[in-house]
Amino acid sequence: MGRRRRNHPQVPATQPSRSGTPFVTTAPAKRRDAFRDYAAEARPSVKELYRLNHAGQTLDFVRAKKAQYLPPRTCRMSVWEALDALSQIVDDSDPDTDLPQLEHALQTAEALRRDGQPRWLILTGLIHDLGKVLCLFGEPQWAVVGDTFPVGCAFSDAIVFPELFAANPDAQHPTYRTRLGIYHEGCGLDQVHLSWGHDEYLAQVVQPYLPAEAIYVIRYHSFYAAHRAGAYTWLMNDRDRAFMKWVRRFNPYDLYSKSAARPDPIALRPFYDALIAELLPPVLQW
Repeated sequence: MGRRRRNHPQVPATQPSRSGTPFVTTAPAKRRDAFRDYAAEARPSVKELYRLNHAGQTLDFVRAKKAQYLPPRTCRMSVWEALDALSQIVDDSDPDTDLPQLEHALQTAEALRRDGQPRWLILTGLIHDLGKVLCLFGEPQWAVVGDTFPVGCAFSDAIVFPELFAANPDAQHPTYRTRLGIYHEGCGLDQVHLSWGHDEYLAQVVQPYLPAEAIYVIRYHSFYAAHRAGAYTWLMNDRDRAFMKWVRRFNPYDLYSKSAARPDPIALRPFYDALIAELLPPVLQW
């Protein structure tokens, strides 16, 4: 279960926009090269989460979770009900922020809106982490959050804390420990099982409604070993090479919008109500 909301000092975070709905103004929390600094270990929860994640995310585990949750059938919720649920969750894998996930969602979306990104990409920023509601269904955070990576083939040293995979049974499997594992060269990421979590789950929830580019961003935004470090290119096909540019376009807004400037959900809601109604149905199957 995600940790409950903490008390943080309120920082003024909005200014009027031409439309009347205020933008969030975010000053960078720190230099860009200081983000994702896992060596600093500012929060002890981070490495502990990855210890559990890297030991438990096996191919069998991923297949079992897909069978449990896909197709989505747990409950029905609106986007705002899911967003409100995220106000209960602080991501234990994130070394850069301990704000509740609702506020991270709004920070990301507002950074995209400020720069005039496409409306579908702004909505993607708002909802990209909604799959973390899995924590409210009883899933531990190590099975919901954190960087994703392929299972069923060798674990790359480009994955955060690669040494922790020594405790994963698949690391000793004669097939799963090889470069290609159960896959073949250029098979395409849609044929690859990534570690289970909020990305794949949400991609399945919204797949009927959003553009293919949005689904791709949602599915792979936590796959840092690929979109930041260039790993696993041998599993990609032409579609992946074309679509990965959208993940790279999205990633700076997801990462560098994290700051102490706290958005006001009530002030921002009119804009996002209209955006959600434009692109998604009133209620989604989760």
